[in-house]
Amino acid sequence: MPIKIQSDLPACKILEKENIFVMTEKRAASQDIRPLKIAIVNLMPTKEVTETQLLRLLGNTPLQIEISLVRMEQHSSKNTDEMYLDKFYIPSSELFNQKFDGMIITGAPVEQLEFEQVDYWKELCEIMDYAKENVYSTLYVCWGSFAGLYHHYGIKKYGLERKMSGIFMNERCVEGEPLMRGFDDTFPIPQSRHTTLHKEDVLACKDLVILAESAEAGVTIVKSKDNREIFMTGHLEYDTLTLAQEFYRDIDKGMKVPLPKNYFPMNIANRMPTSYWRATAHLFYSNWLNYYVYQATPFNFI
Repeated sequence: MPIKIQSDLPACKILEKENIFVMTEKRAASQDIRPLKIAIVNLMPTKEVTETQLLRLLGNTPLQIEISLVRMEQHSSKNTDEMYLDKFYIPSSELFNQKFDGMIITGAPVEQLEFEQVDYWKELCEIMDYAKENVYSTLYVCWGSFAGLYHHYGIKKYGLERKMSGIFMNERCVEGEPLMRGFDDTFPIPQSRHTTLHKEDVLACKDLVILAESAEAGVTIVKSKDNREIFMTGHLEYDTLTLAQEFYRDIDKGMKVPLPKNYFPMNIANRMPTSYWRATAHLFYSNWLNYYVYQATPFNFI
């Protein structure tokens, strides 16, 4: 899928080297088609890394996508220069003046705080409320999924005794689900979190369906029955070394964190891990774009 982004966004050169079709604004203007409009509310501290990870997955089907990167106005980023944000991101106030075919709300390293303690919580709630009427399908990732389930459905998150980190195998809970069309019978999802859901809380909500769960990681993929909201507790977008980088970062901070499970060869931290979730990741995002965004959005929605 050609992704329409600013030509000087750092992710552009990385993706082009990987032979992912990136379309500049100038070239896109010459095509007489309406691209899918996708907003990415990027709450992760390493903005450039997360942008590249998500754009890589969104660029794998044959339609044109116009990307809008969104930043929170009520939060000052400690890891990304303000000039970078001003150049490549739109503030949420500008988001509210548009409609989008799809939206992704990422994770954030704030899960050990109560939701109401997060400095941009009110602003994020406004974005989630806006999405109900102005975005046809919203994908909530990791902490974003916990935030969305709590805000929309009152489902609480629960703290874990130890951080859940690693690659965990999952099984589908329903047959014929388009989001997991083409998936293997069991499939891997990277997890990196301090909180979890209680399955009975999700089952008690008549508007939600559990799509996938893991014997080790619990409920992992949930959707609303109208397909307008998808919640994934893990990080299919993660690169091969992301979990390793997080592990070493936490160790350097003096934190007592477990070795990521099912990740390092022979569970030896200095061995090079390999990715075995990449195909699942590409298929998941392609299915979301195809079945819940492109094929579902009414022609006159935007």
